[in-house]
Amino acid sequence: MGGRTPEIFWRDNDNDVKKLEDRVRKRLGEASGATRNAFISFASDDLQDVNLLRGQAKNENSDIDFNDWSVKKPFDSEDAEYIRRGIRERIRRCSVTIVYLSGQTAASKWVAWEIEESIAMGKGVVAMYKGGSPPTLLPEAIGKHNIPVVPWNQRQLAQAVEREAGGR
Repeated sequence: MGGRTPEIFWRDNDNDVKKLEDRVRKRLGEASGATRNAFISFASDDLQDVNLLRGQAKNENSDIDFNDWSVKKPFDSEDAEYIRRGIRERIRRCSVTIVYLSGQTAASKWVAWEIEESIAMGKGVVAMYKGGSPPTLLPEAIGKHNIPVVPWNQRQLAQAVEREAGGR
């Protein structure tokens, strides 16, 4: 240690230890099929359907398994930058963003921004729809970034989430 006391050595290397711990946790999570952290992006009109998806993710008999970091209640503010900061922090904590597609999704400026922000942060993104086929109008970012679109089928969604989350 070259003249440094052990206390100073450890203090100087706290960052290295934290990085190592994070790498080990990530590897263990990959090996065990750990629950993913997900952000759900959706138009506010679709809250009821999204709450059903959240419930399925909590059900231990479901193939869908993720920790939901999305916004549960709208931010009590009209300050768009304040809202962006709050959403950005939630996306940052996730490995994947799930975009819930409906007839209202393409018109939502927030969904478009959340997709672009997720991509910019290097997060995986998957889009899902309810029913027999996706809505006619999709957010532009879905095609622009070749985001996979899957039906609301537990197994297909679970596989897409895992694939898109990858090693993130």
